[in-house]
Amino acid sequence: MTPARRADRAVYLRGHPLLFALLAATRHRPVVRLGRTMLIHHPDAYREVLTRVPLDRTAARTTGGTAARLTGGSLLFDQQGAEHRGARRELAPLLGPAGVAALRPLWQRILDRHLGGLDAPVDLVPAVRELAGATAAALTGSDADPVRLARAAERAAAATARAHLPSLLPRPGSARRAREAAEGLCRLLPDPRDAMLAVAAVNTTLAALPRAVAWCARDRLWDRAHQDAPALAAELLRRTAASPVLPRAAAADATVLGHRIRRGDRLLLVARHAAQSHRDTPTHPYAARAPFGLGPHSCPGAALARAQLALLLTALAPHRPRVLRTAPHPAAALPAYRTCLVQAP
Repeated sequence: MTPARRADRAVYLRGHPLLFALLAATRHRPVVRLGRTMLIHHPDAYREVLTRVPLDRTAARTTGGTAARLTGGSLLFDQQGAEHRGARRELAPLLGPAGVAALRPLWQRILDRHLGGLDAPVDLVPAVRELAGATAAALTGSDADPVRLARAAERAAAATARAHLPSLLPRPGSARRAREAAEGLCRLLPDPRDAMLAVAAVNTTLAALPRAVAWCARDRLWDRAHQDAPALAAELLRRTAASPVLPRAAAADATVLGHRIRRGDRLLLVARHAAQSHRDTPTHPYAARAPFGLGPHSCPGAALARAQLALLLTALAPHRPRVLRTAPHPAAALPAYRTCLVQAP
């Protein structure tokens, strides 16, 4: 196991030790039933669920269902059928090549201000937080301060994650804190239905970019970053799997790889294993795309995430920074760093 992989595993184990111990123990079985919960590990099973099994977007203890109840209404992508497809089409220009091109100068200004020459230690987390907040503000039309918006999205995600992920101990008052965090985020948005968009834009960015840079530095991949930053960005996003588990619910009976799924079953789609993040070289054709979902349930922001990371790697590659210190964030909704200090050698 390389130093980068060993260090990155610690991020998963710090935030949700029970969940990831369970996933590790069952990883070699494609599909595992635990009561009314199904763990979906294998890339083929993962693909079948996302492309063939009807999913309930508003079920209890799913990401969309929890967020919709906390914000008191419908959220972007919680719709069904044609309405869902229409929402994705409306957002596509913002997240596609034209949207990325429009956002790139903003990202560059933020990185230039934070990174400097890297002669002194730089914590990447505040830089990425502002980058994520500025992106979320642009996508939602919010005029809130980017850092304030990002922190509100972090709080909302962390509070609501506890509603649908296993925990060792009950958390008194967690429902109230989640509701207050969601309300705080919605107050910063022109349209509260965009809360899920802001949460996704901020939290996946904070989970992915600092960890990817740390991986690149620890495994000394700066030559690859200099030669082809977009390709390396895609590979690092597969290895880190920023959204490692997708909580969903079955809306109808189905069969996946010979395993019966019943309507109402809770589905924990293990994107980390479907992406074969534990392998340096994936063996499955869907692995590279798995961190962003597949088919009609693929993340429309995948290209934007790859472009953000590629730009960050391009900015850092000439300096070839080393990692001074990283600290996992135990309260974050997704596996992330609280601190990621880097410096030019």
